[in-house]
Amino acid sequence: MRLGLNLGYWGGTSDGDNVALAQEADRLGYSSVWAAEAYGSDAPTVLSWVAARTERIDVGSAVMQIPARTPATTAMTAATLDGLSGGRFRLGLGVSGPQVSEGWHGVRFDRPLARTREYVDVVRTALSRQKLRYDGAHWTLPLPDGPGKALQLTVQPARERIPVYLAAIGPKNLELTGEIADGLLSVFFAPEHSSDTLDRVRAGRERAGLDMDGFDVVPTVPVVIGDDVEACADAVRGYTALYLGGMGSREQNFYNRLAVRMGYGDAAARVQDEFLERRYRAAAAAVPTEFIDRTALIGPIGRVRERLHAYADAGVGTLAVGLFSGELDERVAGLRALSEALDGAGLAS
Repeated sequence: MRLGLNLGYWGGTSDGDNVALAQEADRLGYSSVWAAEAYGSDAPTVLSWVAARTERIDVGSAVMQIPARTPATTAMTAATLDGLSGGRFRLGLGVSGPQVSEGWHGVRFDRPLARTREYVDVVRTALSRQKLRYDGAHWTLPLPDGPGKALQLTVQPARERIPVYLAAIGPKNLELTGEIADGLLSVFFAPEHSSDTLDRVRAGRERAGLDMDGFDVVPTVPVVIGDDVEACADAVRGYTALYLGGMGSREQNFYNRLAVRMGYGDAAARVQDEFLERRYRAAAAAVPTEFIDRTALIGPIGRVRERLHAYADAGVGTLAVGLFSGELDERVAGLRALSEALDGAGLAS
């Protein structure tokens, strides 16, 4: 198992800290550093900034939003980042959710699975530097009734194949990810419940005539190291409540549905009720410590070291950690402690 670093969203006073964390992860031999986007900072700009200040570590989008860009634009961006970074870019994609897709990007959130399949097809065709022709339900290239012509990407990516990751939570999306992607970007990944997730991915791989060899399972895992487990969990409660309660509407919240499938239905409902009524502290308090403990690495470093085995045994290839507390020097120390813990557990690859 390898370690990655997830910087989350960019913006504010922590930007310099994020560069320093990426540089330390690079020095320690972390495999990858990831950046997110929603409706603030965009991932490609952040990753170009980080790539320019690191040497060996891969830079990955977790995620670039499918409704935000045409697939040809995404291919251009991927090729450019891969070239500028010397072949270190990983393309993570996701459909986002209906509120962001329709409210921010003005793109209908309809048939997300079919849209994702076509999107990846077009991106890969463009990156292969074939002339871009595509006849799908969502994209037709060139348009048949105008002056458009089939064009070819004019720049050469550093690698023949840029790895594509998909963010997936729902069962059908997990199967699609196994079928068409090189890796899975996961959140609230609990090793105890991972068989349901990975069985779906495996079914998609089998449909495509593939096995799990080389497929990279990448959960983002909050990390808070400290002596008091409950206090460490408290540092993650607000983040968890935001996703279970506020990332989507009452009718469509994929993270809330995931918690329900994991057996936390009553708690997920309470968190959502409190969050949607803007009682944010109450929402955070309603998140069970057990849920946090299963989906994060919290507590003394010895406890964290033992927990790493559960992720490795579940089939995780890259554990993307997010440092959730402390000043910069404490978070740098956390990166070092995790690297040492992975080595000490005999899990480094």
